[in-house]
Amino acid sequence: MPAPRLAEPAQPLQIFVVENHPDTLKYLRMYLESMGHSVQVARTVAEALKALPAADCDVLISDIGLPDGDGWDLLRRAQLPRPMYAIAMSGFGMNADHLRSREAGYRHHLLKPFPPDELDVMLAEAAREIQSAARSTR
Repeated sequence: MPAPRLAEPAQPLQIFVVENHPDTLKYLRMYLESMGHSVQVARTVAEALKALPAADCDVLISDIGLPDGDGWDLLRRAQLPRPMYAIAMSGFGMNADHLRSREAGYRHHLLKPFPPDELDVMLAEAAREIQSAARSTR
C-alpha cells in the first residue's frame, strides 16, 4: 500500500494564532515558525480583537474555547481589513460544532489534538488561494 501523500510545503504565511493554553500556544507557534511562517499571537478574544485589524495576516487559527468568549464570536466581531483564511481548533468535535464553525466563517474545524500534517494541508490550501487571488488582481 503506498504511503499517504503529504501536503506540499506552504509558502510562508502571516499567521495569527488565538490560544489560551500556554503549552499548546508554545508548540503550535514553534511548529509554524519552523515551517517558515511568521506568527502573531493572542490569548483571549479581547487581545485578538484589538490586534487583528492591524496584524496584516493571511491566516487566523483560533481556539474555540477561550477564557473571555469563544472563537465563533471572535470571527464574527473581528473588523478585518481584508478577508482572512480562518481555521478553528477545538476539543469540541460534534457535527454541530463543525457546522457552527462554518457558519461563523471558519474554513475548517480541527479537532484537538490534531496531527501537524492535517494543518499543513489546510495551510497549503490557504497559500494556493492567496497566490491565485494575487494573480487575479494583477
